[in-house]
Amino acid sequence: MANEEFPLKKVCIICAKGTLEDVYAALIMGNGAVMEGIETKLFFTFFGLDAITTKTMNSLHTGVTGNPSMRMPGGLPFPTLLGVIPGVEAGVSAMMRNQINKADIPPVKEFLEMIDAGGGEVFACKLGMDMFKLKREDLWEGVKEVLTVGQFYEKCGGLQTQIIFT
Repeated sequence: MANEEFPLKKVCIICAKGTLEDVYAALIMGNGAVMEGIETKLFFTFFGLDAITTKTMNSLHTGVTGNPSMRMPGGLPFPTLLGVIPGVEAGVSAMMRNQINKADIPPVKEFLEMIDAGGGEVFACKLGMDMFKLKREDLWEGVKEVLTVGQFYEKCGGLQTQIIFT
């Protein structure tokens, strides 16, 4: 009943982490919202900027140390200590990307293009850009604007807006 009276009109997703799993969570939620006809805005800040930086967007890594949900083949917990061994994180990340491909989930750039084509908007955080000394030309060409967090919140205004932080 509440959904009929107050349908969700807009979703604003903030992606602040640059791990493969965190970026894909934001992209999947954003794409799902676009497909449901919900006005969608994605804001990438801090390490989440890796998802929209052309040099890093297709080489994101999976966090292996301190990740209690990480499992080895067969379902056994992944020993955190293994994550410090050189090459382990890269190997786990490659396996994760392979699983993403097998599930027919598009690469990051293609996912962003799908969101953009569906009417979603992608924004970069000015503070994060300044901190990491990124320039506008370092970003994926579909980034609509570089904004302060206040400017982003202005774009998210309205009572029927959901803000999601990943």
